[in-house]
Amino acid sequence: MNRTRQGDGERSKVAGADFLQLRPEDAPVGGLAEWLAGEFRTAIADGRLPLGSRLPATRQLAAELQVSRGVVTEAYQRLTEDGHVTGRGRAGTTVVAAPIGTSPATSTSHLAPPALHAPDQEIFDAMRATEARIDLTPGVPDLAAFPRAAWLKAERAVLTDLSASAFGYGDPAGTPALRLAVANWLARNRGIQADPADLIIVAGVSQALALIAQVFSRADITELAVEDPGSLGTRQHLQLWGMRTTPITVDADGLRVDVLRDSGAPAVLVTPAHQFPTGVVLGGERRRELMQWATDGGLIIEDDYDAEHRYDRPPVPAIRAMLTEQVIYTGSISKLLAPALRIGWMLPPPRFHRDLVAAKRQADLGNAGLPQLTVAHLMESGELERQLRFVRRRHRARRDAMITAIANHLPTATVHGAAAGLHLTITFDTEDLSDLDLVSAALRLGVKTQPLSWHCQHPMPPGLVLGYAARTPTEITEGIVAVAAALAESRSVGPRSPRRTTRKPARPPRR
Repeated sequence: MNRTRQGDGERSKVAGADFLQLRPEDAPVGGLAEWLAGEFRTAIADGRLPLGSRLPATRQLAAELQVSRGVVTEAYQRLTEDGHVTGRGRAGTTVVAAPIGTSPATSTSHLAPPALHAPDQEIFDAMRATEARIDLTPGVPDLAAFPRAAWLKAERAVLTDLSASAFGYGDPAGTPALRLAVANWLARNRGIQADPADLIIVAGVSQALALIAQVFSRADITELAVEDPGSLGTRQHLQLWGMRTTPITVDADGLRVDVLRDSGAPAVLVTPAHQFPTGVVLGGERRRELMQWATDGGLIIEDDYDAEHRYDRPPVPAIRAMLTEQVIYTGSISKLLAPALRIGWMLPPPRFHRDLVAAKRQADLGNAGLPQLTVAHLMESGELERQLRFVRRRHRARRDAMITAIANHLPTATVHGAAAGLHLTITFDTEDLSDLDLVSAALRLGVKTQPLSWHCQHPMPPGLVLGYAARTPTEITEGIVAVAAALAESRSVGPRSPRRTTRKPARPPRR
């Protein structure tokens, strides 16, 4: 509840704090706590409170402002719920959200957005590097929620018992401790029975795909079917390693297995638990069709990239849990903890295991040992499950904030993939809109998104792929408001970017 400014007549006219030059007389009547939280949000946004800054003790700040301590406590609680700060016991309340640049009212003319066009490696990388006030691009979890204290505790426990020999070169397939921990994790959370000796620890799924492409090439497999729409970055990565990426249509039940059969492709990459970017789950009948296709000689690469992040639907079993000899399973902790750790795993059929380990050895001699052992400790201690439950609540709140903002400010958009994951896809049922122009207009307003067309090899309705996990509810709402303004601008100007019109596209599935 808001704390009112009762007793203003009794408050000294010199009430105020040196910290951020806060003056309670600037607050609206009846809104002290919200005003105070807003002042802190603005200071975080414009860089006056950088990452790691400590806020004053509640008792001290309340005394300087001559308000009740409850007002300051409530303001800090709002900042904590937004994800801007965290309380660290005796260490105080600390800023954990990185500055997001200018405030919404500030000019963003300093931004130099790239000229968007049909996707290639250069434009994709340029877009990634472009700074924005609010970044709503997909693929990143809530980085502010990284369990720093738990990580340090696990690392200390590992170092305490670590032998000197463990600091030498290890097994390129990964430390035995992490392979055992991952095997147990997969059994508990994904229903996969795996021998730890069969697992290979890799530097994320991207490296797993690179190693697979190299081994496939030596086996004269140079074509890999991919979902359409599907991840642009993944497609580019595979093409870099010489693979032809044949598009296979995705509809409301997931990958079209009949189209896959007709393509003649020997292997396929799928995201069956939460398809990127549409968010659909591979339906039961399609799963059976896909497994039959594999039994007939096809190879499946299963990217289980964010299967643990589900909110409104029951868990979906991994294909690898039901079919072992024809599935190369991949996963990572990038969406569970942080992409920066670069730790993932691969569970291949036995006939590929030796060649994949050899490729891993030639690539980097194996992942760094200490982070592997730390992650193993987090998995085996139950800390990773606790972290997953914690971030699910935060991600759900941010997803709900984005859905509400879309309903309020983009009422003509259709939302896809809301039941799970870390992003939403929205589409617009119109022929006179270029999603490239919309993304460009939003970027000029300081908000970064991704056009759906980047992830499509065949024509689709215009749309956006919007990540919500790494942003606070306040930022999400501000970002969607800016997208709505960009949409109005794009429609008033009209489409400028060329669009393919070889056939009228079907609408992406609604989920």
